[in-house]
Amino acid sequence: MQYRRMRGVAAPLSVLGFGAMRLPRAPDGRIDREAATAMVRYAIDAGVNYVDTAYVYHEGESEPFLGEALGDGYRERVHLATKLPVFMVKERGEMDRILDEQLARLRTDVIDFYLLHGLSRDGWERAQALGVLEFLDDALADGRIRHAGFSFHDDFGAFTPIVDAYDWTFCQIQYNYMDVHYQGGEEAVRYAADRLLGVVVMEPLRGGTLARPIPGVVARWASAGADRTPAEWALAWLWDQPEVTVVHSGMSAMDQVRENVAYADRARPGSLSPAERAVYGSVRELYRGRTAIDCTRCGYCQPCPSGVDIPECFGLYNDAHVYGDAAAAKSGYHIFARFGGPASNCTECGQCEERCPQGLPVRKYLKAVRELLE
Repeated sequence: MQYRRMRGVAAPLSVLGFGAMRLPRAPDGRIDREAATAMVRYAIDAGVNYVDTAYVYHEGESEPFLGEALGDGYRERVHLATKLPVFMVKERGEMDRILDEQLARLRTDVIDFYLLHGLSRDGWERAQALGVLEFLDDALADGRIRHAGFSFHDDFGAFTPIVDAYDWTFCQIQYNYMDVHYQGGEEAVRYAADRLLGVVVMEPLRGGTLARPIPGVVARWASAGADRTPAEWALAWLWDQPEVTVVHSGMSAMDQVRENVAYADRARPGSLSPAERAVYGSVRELYRGRTAIDCTRCGYCQPCPSGVDIPECFGLYNDAHVYGDAAAAKSGYHIFARFGGPASNCTECGQCEERCPQGLPVRKYLKAVRELLE
């Protein structure tokens, strides 16, 4: 296992983090505790020392599960991270109540890395108004948390004010070789690193889609002359960058844990050759050639009078085709739809088609989105 340093953190952190969002499920849909416990402990025994969860993961079951799984001395061997669901908080007192509940669920006296969960421009403004920075100051001062950070889901313009507003230890962003400019992307990684924040990466495999052995993509990887699985290619791209501290993998089976641990043994910055780095651009274009809807996400169709987030609907529909994984796209779509903007809101008024500079038959495509993803 390779390790990297984060400013203000005494011990080095494993380059592979264990993300407890996609744990194996039993037939009743709940976490398969026996299998998941074996996975978590195998990873820790192999050197993983960063374990990440959240209040809402697995419908609230992830934190209590980890509280049990990290028994028998395993808690003392890891840096434990979880998140405050700021999108659920309505007043300042709820922040303390939730944090105290998380400490009880996780069976610990302190959370090593505490994140504000899923910040966006609007969510950040709301959290500040509720006093979240004062809450973090208090939680750090009284020892309930050791380090403060945030996870992020918005564009780069929303990222910089958050970074500059507080003395964060770290941030967590979605980043992979396909999402180089998605949300904060590469710019956010560089901006955070320049300000000495640790960078924790989520969705390195885009929910597992980049690990799928798509024939044309596999052949393109092979052309680079290195013997790696698609998953290792994706992880190696991140670990090649010295700005990246920890890469979370949301592993759901023991074989994935074993493979990722083996990959992490080779995870050194600057380890890819120029020829290997060049192949990522080629693979990226190959994936993009599988796009079903030629939407450029320019946003001219927005706002929709019926509240449809047309670019996001088309993006998730394209994901199903690009990565050959309709199930993953459907799962992502259902999460997105909880917050508004699904294709089923469309009333076929046609305003979007009048505005679209690409001349797309938007209403026709929204029907296709509904059929596939809803």
